[in-house]
Amino acid sequence: MRLTLHTDYALRTLMYLAVHTERLSSIREIATAYGISENHLMKIIHRLGLGGFIETVRGRGGGLRLARPADQIRIGDVVRYTEEDMALVGCQQPEGAKDNTPCLLADACRLRGALGEALGSFMTVLNGYTLADVVTPHERRCLS
Repeated sequence: MRLTLHTDYALRTLMYLAVHTERLSSIREIATAYGISENHLMKIIHRLGLGGFIETVRGRGGGLRLARPADQIRIGDVVRYTEEDMALVGCQQPEGAKDNTPCLLADACRLRGALGEALGSFMTVLNGYTLADVVTPHERRCLS
């Protein structure tokens, strides 16, 4: 399983905001901290806002902040929200998806179940961690 850059940058953005809870942060400073395009980051910020992970404050002195405390944001929830496709193989795609690959072995195949179980375990582990758990003193030093 490989997470998309969108999810990677979303997690980094949330980590940055978790370090800077005492003030509002700007898209520019987050983009600079991670070497990310501001335009790309704006799309991610928009999506995180729609998902209720961050709040945006408009106007003079505005910026970004976490919508709730870091210990209430589960990593699994962020990954599940930002990843458009969690299917590990084509046959796990929802019916009608463009990459849904019909499988001749579907009725007798045990691989799909094994991969589904593995994905479930992956998400269970991620749900065991909050944003507060993954922001270490090292991130606090590097991002301050």
